[in-house]
Amino acid sequence: MAAMTDAAPVPATPMTGRDRPLFLLSFRQRDELAAQAARAGWRVVAARRGEGADRRFLASGAAVAVVDARGSVAEGLAAVRAMAPVTSANGAALLALVSRDDTARLGEFYDAGATHFLASPMREVEFVQALRFAARHAQRTGTDATRATGEPLGWRYDPALRSLQVTPALAAMLGLSSAPSLRTLLRHVEAADRGAMRGALARLREGLQATAFAHDLPGAGRVVEHLQRDARTGRIHALIERLGEVDASAVVRDVLTGVRDDTGMRRWLSRRLDEAQPVGVVLVTLGRFDMVNTAYGRDAGDSVLRAASTRIADAARATLGRRATLARMGGAEFLVAAEDADAQALAAAAAEIEEALTRPFVIGDAIAPVGARIATATARPGDDAAALLRRVSEALSGDEDDRSIPLEALAVDLRHAMEAGEIELRLQPQVAVATGAIVGVEALARWRHPQHGEVGAETLFAAAARAELEVALSEHVQRLALTQAARWPASLRHLRLSVNVTAADVARAGFADLFLDWVDSSGFPRARLTVEITESGLIDDLGEASRLLSELRAAGCRVAIDDFGTGYSSLAYLKALPLDYLKVDRKLTQDITGSARDRIVVRGVIDMARSLGLTVIAEGVETPEQLDLLAKEGCQTYQGYLCAEPLTLPELIALVDPA
Repeated sequence: MAAMTDAAPVPATPMTGRDRPLFLLSFRQRDELAAQAARAGWRVVAARRGEGADRRFLASGAAVAVVDARGSVAEGLAAVRAMAPVTSANGAALLALVSRDDTARLGEFYDAGATHFLASPMREVEFVQALRFAARHAQRTGTDATRATGEPLGWRYDPALRSLQVTPALAAMLGLSSAPSLRTLLRHVEAADRGAMRGALARLREGLQATAFAHDLPGAGRVVEHLQRDARTGRIHALIERLGEVDASAVVRDVLTGVRDDTGMRRWLSRRLDEAQPVGVVLVTLGRFDMVNTAYGRDAGDSVLRAASTRIADAARATLGRRATLARMGGAEFLVAAEDADAQALAAAAAEIEEALTRPFVIGDAIAPVGARIATATARPGDDAAALLRRVSEALSGDEDDRSIPLEALAVDLRHAMEAGEIELRLQPQVAVATGAIVGVEALARWRHPQHGEVGAETLFAAAARAELEVALSEHVQRLALTQAARWPASLRHLRLSVNVTAADVARAGFADLFLDWVDSSGFPRARLTVEITESGLIDDLGEASRLLSELRAAGCRVAIDDFGTGYSSLAYLKALPLDYLKVDRKLTQDITGSARDRIVVRGVIDMARSLGLTVIAEGVETPEQLDLLAKEGCQTYQGYLCAEPLTLPELIALVDPA
């Protein structure tokens, strides 16, 4: 935060009233409830575990406690019983949340000591109003909680005014004025904890509403600072919770996902490695996550992160059991760590996690398969946490496709490859489901590299991006496909040709006119040409993409959206864009033989496309079972290894006309 520098203190009103905290215990939905309370102006001390809840409530100085027992009735009742003596002694309100199916047990919560109740499903406004009623009850009947706990420890920073105010209790503890400089306050964070502090501030700067970090504080011992940023004013509010005997690494959690944060995981690893315990780790990086954020916004991205966290945790527990602990290390990166886990156990966990993350995520009316890259590592003698994390990160970086081929070297060679004719085409047949007849082909690029052998399209275009030759390579492949298709023998002249258009093409001024000139000069008929564009090519400028596709379609070409389901999959595209075909991504195709839920997702995509008048082409069909299920769901065309792998032209001719 650039504004967080020493400045002359600005007098301000002391922290009172709604700066008082709310204590929240939720076993399943802590972060969602904490966010709702924060939006209503509460300073939330949130917990996920019931252990020590009574002590933590008392230390928080809160006048209202919430116990969320939805889905965890037994744990909720136990927490209410444990907390009731301290809430009652201080005249505090104790609000219990229960599921609608458990309302018959409200009497048990009343007997346990709860003073207020709310049953789900509930709207955010209902939850906020319940908090207000509980607070009013505490004001009428309660003693001041600070008589038992002392004034709360906390501070508030206004970046616009560069002013900082601290509570009287914190000022007295640290020997500060009521409005010290921020730098003076932050000097009280030990050097070893400043990385965690900087990380927490960075998360707020990046737009996160609430986060926390742990550190040692003179006079208070180990504490957690719960930070909240007011989205309207930009002010940062901090509530300092004393931990006492509580394990800091077990308390400090990533606010968004509820699992450990980077600092908590590093502490966990350090303790075990210092004790020479065998430790193994699984590093998981979500794929295409930036695409989800770009397409749908931060809220949707956060939703995917929470869902991914749950899937990873479930998969890790299924294979590693109680040995597994999970942390979000930042961004879309998670780490599973486990004691006494050998390479075989870690590999099994990695496979389970990969399977869990290949299932698509549903965001509103959209489907977003994300996938992941995963690597494992085990601790070696002498490792510290940094060394172990560095080694698993290196393993992840080295686990990419075509990792044996140096991308930089390919980038240097690419221009010569186009000039020397090393870029070739393979033709993947597209087959009518109803008749089994080959009705078209998709042109796919391959690089016949003299040293590295055949290089696939994904690596080829990655090298082009590195060499800033994306437009040149795309044009080369498109013109090569058109020229060759115009010379096809009579046996292939009934086939459609599909060529790919990239995001760089969409952004190219006058591309439609250029492309149609290439088509006409090649002699290939526009009526048999399909232009395929991936979702990633649409997102950067949807309006420009729509204009381009409209021009190509008006000129007689057909238009397809390719790899539907790989990154954005907004169903709104299918209504807004001038399309003829929807190509279902191979992952969705292969999911159709999975669970009933997977099949429902594929069925929904096909039904929606057909209702919009689009022909559905399924990619990656490999088994008769997949084809049979796709046919039953109404898919009209497929391509994949069940018919043939991408073929050379002579191989295609032999397949179409065996005589």
